[in-house]
This record gives sequence, C-alpha cells and structure tokens, in this order.
Amino acid sequence: MAEILKAVLFGIVEGVTEWLPISSTGHLILLNEFVTLNMSEEFRSMFDVVIQLGAILAVVVLFFHKLNPFSPRKNGLQKQQTWNLWAKVIAAIIPSGVVGILLDDWMDAHLHNAVVVSIALIVYGVAFILVENRSLGRHQKTIADVHDIDYKTALGIGLFQCLSLVPGTSRSGSTILGAILLGTSRSAGAEFSFFMAIPTMLGASAIKLLKFLLSGVSATGSEIAVLAVGCMVSFLVSLLVIRGLMEYVRRHSFSAFGVYRIVLGVVVLIYFALK
Repeated sequence: MAEILKAVLFGIVEGVTEWLPISSTGHLILLNEFVTLNMSEEFRSMFDVVIQLGAILAVVVLFFHKLNPFSPRKNGLQKQQTWNLWAKVIAAIIPSGVVGILLDDWMDAHLHNAVVVSIALIVYGVAFILVENRSLGRHQKTIADVHDIDYKTALGIGLFQCLSLVPGTSRSGSTILGAILLGTSRSAGAEFSFFMAIPTMLGASAIKLLKFLLSGVSATGSEIAVLAVGCMVSFLVSLLVIRGLMEYVRRHSFSAFGVYRIVLGVVVLIYFALK
C-alpha cells in the first residue's frame, strides 16, 4: 500500500509537470531524493519514463478529433491538413530522437542528478523571463494556428527540443520557448509541443522498456501495479492540466513559470549544498 501511495504521488507530479514548462524529469529526479520506490534500480529508471504514457493518452483524448486524419467529420482538405500536421510533427522529433538514442546512457550516468536539474531550472527560468520581456509590446506577426506552422519552423522547434534532453530543462518548456522565438503564438506553440510529445514519449518509453527487458530483471506483480497506478494518475491529472494551460497561455505570459523555476532551482542548490 505504501508503494501504491508513492505511485499516486509520482503520477500527480508527472501529470502536472509534464505539460507546464518546469521540467517533469527534473521534478521526478528531485522527488526521488525524498520519496524512493522500494523497487529495483532498473525498474525505477524505467518507471520515471514509462509513467509518461498516461500523460500521452491525455493528449490523444483531448485532441483526438484534431489529430485524427480519418475523422468522418472532416472534409478532404481538413484530412490533408491533419496528415501534413503529423508529417511536421514527425520531422520535428527527428533531431532529439537521434541525439537521445546516441547519448541516452551517457546522460543517465552524468546528468540525472539534483545539481544539473537545479542549474537547468535557473538558466531556463531566466530565459523565459527574458524572452517574454523581449516580446512584450512588440506587434510582430505570429503564426496563430498550429496548421500554419511550416516545415522549417517545425524543424527549428525540434532542434529546441534537443535542449530538453538535459534534465531540468523541460521538454514542453524548450519547445514552446523555441516556438515563440521562431514567431509562433503561445497557444499554437503549446499545441504543437503537445503533439510532439506523443511520438517523443512513445519512443522514449519504448527504449526504456527494451532496456529493462534486456537487463534480465523481471517486474514483480507489485511493480506492475505501481506502474499502472502511476500511469492512470498521470493521465487523469494531465487531462486537467492541459485544459488549464491552454486557457492560461491565451491570456498570460510564461514569466511566472520562469520565476518559479529560478526559486526552485536556488532552493534545491542550497538544500544540497547544506546536506
């Protein structure tokens, strides 16, 4: 029961932080410092990634019509637009996919620690504030609809996603920030970021699952239950967070998230300096 309750907590943290630009991986690494699952090291490494499958399902549910090229409610042009959107999403995830596969083991060994997370939280917190202040009051033309994002912009957003391979950076944060810098509105950038998450997280989860299976360590019944609970909770929480974030970005800047990142990063650095 204690492990199930921990899984609920991890699911809540994943569901909230996956979509906000504050780094889900960073928060899970920090949470692991204080709440540890009594499971094998191989399982915990896999759990932190595969728990994202629940969050992915939330995107599929909320945007099913928009992402479904076979919808009978769409005409021929709308179906073609949907196929084009998927092609741009696939193109956008290629850079981070290549880098992630090549450097996955190295990053696990050298970057998954509280100090790296803290520094990344602070650096990109400052970046959010600077970018928002830079765009404040400027009336430059922006891409307002996700379908209007072209392949060049999509690939540029994909390159920004490579930054998120450093824990504490935030996948959604780096892609939305990149989209804004490339002339995309916050809402269109956020949507495109959410859509990129589907193949990105599926790929990352598949890699972690494969490594777990190849490790020779088998999951126990209790471990499977913990993973299932974590995924279910992250799905339910994600449904609420995604809806709320889309409403938020239409009316507010990301500066508040930048301040949160800086404060959290400083607090964590001080904590581990005094530990």
